[in-house]
Amino acid sequence: MEKRMDHRCHGVSTGTTILAVKFNGGVIIGSDSRASMGGSYVSSKVINKLIQVHDRIFCCIAGSLADAQAVTKMAKFQLSFHSIQMESPPLVKAAASVLRELCYSNREDLQAGFITAGWDSKRGPQVYTVSMGGMLINQPFTIAGSGSTYIYGYVDAKYKPDMSREECLQFSTNALTLAIGRDNVSGGVIHMVVITKDGAEHVIIPGDKLPKFHDG
Repeated sequence: MEKRMDHRCHGVSTGTTILAVKFNGGVIIGSDSRASMGGSYVSSKVINKLIQVHDRIFCCIAGSLADAQAVTKMAKFQLSFHSIQMESPPLVKAAASVLRELCYSNREDLQAGFITAGWDSKRGPQVYTVSMGGMLINQPFTIAGSGSTYIYGYVDAKYKPDMSREECLQFSTNALTLAIGRDNVSGGVIHMVVITKDGAEHVIIPGDKLPKFHDG
């Protein structure tokens, strides 16, 4: 029997290492900046995986870039419409629930997962994980993506509740740097957003400014 060749193209994946961490008064969400194709080929070094879905609510994307962009575009529309109807900003949990519903409703077709983080006046800083199948979990901190497997020990050992902003920035920077150092499809620069009641502040750390842990 003649074998037919499979000419399907591999989609662009975000690689990736993503995280979100609560601190005293806010939350930090961050990621590396690489995108890959076919599992190991780096197709871009400058992808920003942090997507703002409302004023003080951001999400990190992992998995298929096209799927994640489609879901977040729809989520932004729904949250904007919701805030107009309610005449108030959406809750962070509401944003995570919208993403969860979109992922669950399209679970047979989507290959994307999300970390959602932000601040609202009802519950303050919050972190939610939305899995590819649509599971929703509230956590004080979370990590995901291919690079996360290298840093579970570090984050479990070094995380502490009620960190200061500066402590949390260092914790997040160190975790992402360690993942970049071990995972061949995580890399580039570090993108982070610090979210508090005062708004969202973007922090970018170039590759040559990352902490040094070894000489390799």
